[in-house]
Amino acid sequence: MSAKPTIQFSSLDMPGSGVLVLLAGDGGALPASVPADAAGPLQKVLTVAKFKGRSLSVVESMAPAGSPFDRIVVVGTKGEGAFGEEDWLKLGGTIFSKLKGAETVCVWTEGAAASASATDVATIGLGLLLRAYKFDRYKTKKAKPGEEEEQSETAMTVTLATADPDAARAAFAASEAVAEGVAMARDLVNEPTNVLTTTDYADRIAALADLGLEIEILDEAKMRELKMLALLGVAQGSPMPPRLCIMRWNGGTEGDAPIAFVGKGVVFDTGGVSIKPAAGMEDMKGDMGGSAAVVGLMATLARRSAKVNAIGVVGLVENSVDGLAQRPGDIVTAMSGTTIEVLNTDAEGRLVLADALWYTQERFKPQFMVNLATLTGAIIVALGSEHAGLFSNNDELSARLHAAGLATGEKVWRMPLGAAYDKMIEGKFADIKNVGNGRAAGSITAAQFLQRFVNDVPWAHLDVAGTAMGSPANEYNQSWASGYGVRLLNRLVADHYEAG
Repeated sequence: MSAKPTIQFSSLDMPGSGVLVLLAGDGGALPASVPADAAGPLQKVLTVAKFKGRSLSVVESMAPAGSPFDRIVVVGTKGEGAFGEEDWLKLGGTIFSKLKGAETVCVWTEGAAASASATDVATIGLGLLLRAYKFDRYKTKKAKPGEEEEQSETAMTVTLATADPDAARAAFAASEAVAEGVAMARDLVNEPTNVLTTTDYADRIAALADLGLEIEILDEAKMRELKMLALLGVAQGSPMPPRLCIMRWNGGTEGDAPIAFVGKGVVFDTGGVSIKPAAGMEDMKGDMGGSAAVVGLMATLARRSAKVNAIGVVGLVENSVDGLAQRPGDIVTAMSGTTIEVLNTDAEGRLVLADALWYTQERFKPQFMVNLATLTGAIIVALGSEHAGLFSNNDELSARLHAAGLATGEKVWRMPLGAAYDKMIEGKFADIKNVGNGRAAGSITAAQFLQRFVNDVPWAHLDVAGTAMGSPANEYNQSWASGYGVRLLNRLVADHYEAG
């Protein structure tokens, strides 16, 4: 894996070497606080480039005459509207993209079109870390004949110079915890399934006990005892044994009801007997993207010592094909006692979540549950990769998730639920069936299915099929796996559910 940059903070003292990054405002105006010997050599460069300071536009000056710097990079911050949180995140990502080969970097955070608070400066640092992420552990770097072996990437130190470095440093402690959680989620989704088996995944979750999380892992025998036959039915065609992993963070007031997050962890989805087409099936190593977000979130809450009681539950299975695999037409009984007619074995994630959700609400009596799942291709048809689909039985929880999405850039769009859709999953030979009627309302009928297993607990389902993997790269993510959901849910918790 590539080394991540070291982020540190200082007062507004101009360094004497390395790479200098300046932020420009409207018209390309440079910060007044930058000494003339640094700003002077840039004026002609900016004029020739017709630089106007447009947000995220960049001009570079290599070894500028009369300057001690190797490079000076000027990044525009003048946008169409107010400069928001995601703009600072994109700014950090854009800056990192221009630092290849640098060892020491100073980012002069004054001079932006919007005044940068300590939190904004910390968010620039978060953007730097998110953009720096690479998943290259399986790439071998061999020298060509006559060349030396390629060395690992240069370690980089980035100093964010700001008026209040102590406040920025304090704010960055939480941002760094978020970056670690996102990187963990990305790693999990990017891993191939021959490495990230159900048992390896469970072992990685068990290791999070080092962060202070309480970990409990249920094996097949325990789940059979609990009558989780919906989840177990999905797993029965694979030699990889199923696991249900429970993570607990007790950072709130003792006795307070926890908040709960539940994730679909299908480490690979062939579709089962209802097998998928071969083209693109390799991407189904990412069908555990919902669970990865839950794991990354729980690690984030622990790393930043969040003042909340939180539960994370993930069901880990492989949906494979052999002579023991579940067949279309099979009927299984979920932990709740609901009978399910399995008409399509490729609609397996909802079967895993049915038992995980029921177990979570029954055992932990949470304030609310949010589940995440790469559940349906239909949500990609509806929303593309710009939004995750949000389905909920609770308006307040929905509104809070929507606001958190707008703040972080991990946006959600609320989709409908209703009795008419619920009728579409009524079974012919069992209580319900695991697919609706044809292709119509595919993501909605999947959500209606899940709602059968939440009782009256406030609940939201996030269909992240279009956002967890394979979405277009942006300024702060160049990875196939995005880590979607960690920042969204961390913001939800921080804004509404932590003790004062």
